[in-house]
Amino acid sequence: MKHRIVILGAGYAGASAAGRLARRLHPDDVELTLVNAEPDFVERVRLHQVATGQDLRPRPLRDLLAGTGVRLRVSCVTAVDVDRRTVSLTGEDGAEQLAYDTLVYALGSALADHGVPGVAEHAHELASRPGALRLRERLAGLAPGGRVVVVGGGLTGIEAVTEIAEARADLDVALAVRGGLGDWLSAAGQRHLRAVLDRLGVTVHEHADVARVGAGEVVTGDGTTIPADVPVWATGFGVHPIAAATALEVTDQGRVVVDGTMRSVSHPDVYAVGDAGQASGPLGNPLRMSCASGIPMAWQAADSIAARLTGGKLPHMPLGYVHQCISLGRRDAVIQLVTADDQAKDAAPGGRLAARYKELVCAGAAWMVAHPAPYPVRRRRVTTPSGTDGRRVNVAELPAVKG
Repeated sequence: MKHRIVILGAGYAGASAAGRLARRLHPDDVELTLVNAEPDFVERVRLHQVATGQDLRPRPLRDLLAGTGVRLRVSCVTAVDVDRRTVSLTGEDGAEQLAYDTLVYALGSALADHGVPGVAEHAHELASRPGALRLRERLAGLAPGGRVVVVGGGLTGIEAVTEIAEARADLDVALAVRGGLGDWLSAAGQRHLRAVLDRLGVTVHEHADVARVGAGEVVTGDGTTIPADVPVWATGFGVHPIAAATALEVTDQGRVVVDGTMRSVSHPDVYAVGDAGQASGPLGNPLRMSCASGIPMAWQAADSIAARLTGGKLPHMPLGYVHQCISLGRRDAVIQLVTADDQAKDAAPGGRLAARYKELVCAGAAWMVAHPAPYPVRRRRVTTPSGTDGRRVNVAELPAVKG
């Protein structure tokens, strides 16, 4: 009987974890199953490009997983029972349950409306490919002079508004931010950002806390109305509610609380990576939702699972940051250098060279998903094979590993 490892979600974190586990563990001992609602890997960091009409290279998951031994299940996850170790799925064959011995929870995040009225009815989003495609269709049908308002001054909002303004110079494009524009950036980063937005003709509404989205408008808390034929909501992400509905220990935001090996602090046979997991950085800071966090978290989880199953040494890889790369259209970007705990340093180079570097980062993230262990590794055998005594062995029951 093989040890059953199920990975939920095939974003940057889930797909990386699946591929790395396949390269770490011997196929005679483990059964790896990757569950995802779509048959393709979605480059989420490029969805603002999709929205403006750019066609990205298709990345079918079956091609990415070819030769790895990972089984792909295209299904929606509807529930997880961490006590019975089962996952409820809905797919083409209807409802079914999938049992696991080890679970990697990587369902990611989606649009967070923060309870603001009208977002669901009137706003477009860039948190999913279907959302980006709907926005793409709406923008394509918008006549010159149409008004687009992007709400949200974080990375997604800034990348979206600059991409739209550059691609559609005939539109009236605006950005509404709750605080000051780019106030987490260094002075150099803020200067470059403001210069680019000014060059692209983007109107910036600072300290504009949007309280309502209506048909053709967004309304701030002080009653100011900003005309918007197309409101775009980019105020951050919220995690899927499935984890919060289980017995797993989660944060107030519903993210699974994990230790340094990405293992649930309440259920040792569950690991959580990417936006779905709450991990800590080198100074105890919570890692932000991003592929910059998700891929290293996935590697940490995969290597930890492999170590515990094979009696190897647990990895000790500090999870820290180097920079924040922000695209500002196709021909500009700003690279904000940061400390390991994600605080801005003074340096923030920008311009065409920065745009090329940002493109390399995006391409590199997709490459790492397809090559989660680029150097040769030996697939290790499970030291305590499941089923030798007629029952399955839980990871938590395996012998202690070297620290």
